[in-house]
Amino acid sequence: QVQLVESGGGLVQPGGSLRLSCAASGSILTIGAMSWYRQAPGKQRELVASITFNSDATYADSVKGRFSISRDNAKNTVYLQMDSLNADDTAVYYCFMRAATRTSPFPPREYWGRGTQVAVSS
Repeated sequence: QVQLVESGGGLVQPGGSLRLSCAASGSILTIGAMSWYRQAPGKQRELVASITFNSDATYADSVKGRFSISRDNAKNTVYLQMDSLNADDTAVYYCFMRAATRTSPFPPREYWGRGTQVAVSS
C-alpha cells in the first residue's frame, strides 16, 4: 500500500505564491508519472500538471507560465510551485500517481492524496 501526504496549501493574496508537496510512502518499487489535480467548488476535478519519471512536464493552459511541477525520485515526492495566483486557482489540490509496490508490482496501481486546500483571496 502507498500513502500520499500533501502539504503546503493555505490562504494567499492574489499575486502571491505557494509551493505544494506530496510525499509518497510505503513499499514502493517505482513511481511513474506524478500529477496534480484540483477541484473547485461546484466544478469537476481537473488536471493541473503532470511530470514523467524523467521530468518531462505538461500543464493545463490555465496555469502555463505560472505553475511549475517538479519531482524528487529519491524522496518519492512531487512538488507544485504556484506563482501569480488568482481567485480562479482557489480549489482543493490533489496529487495522483501510479506506483508499483512489492506486494503489487504489476500493473502499477493508482493512488490519490487526500487533498490540500488553496484559497486565493484579498
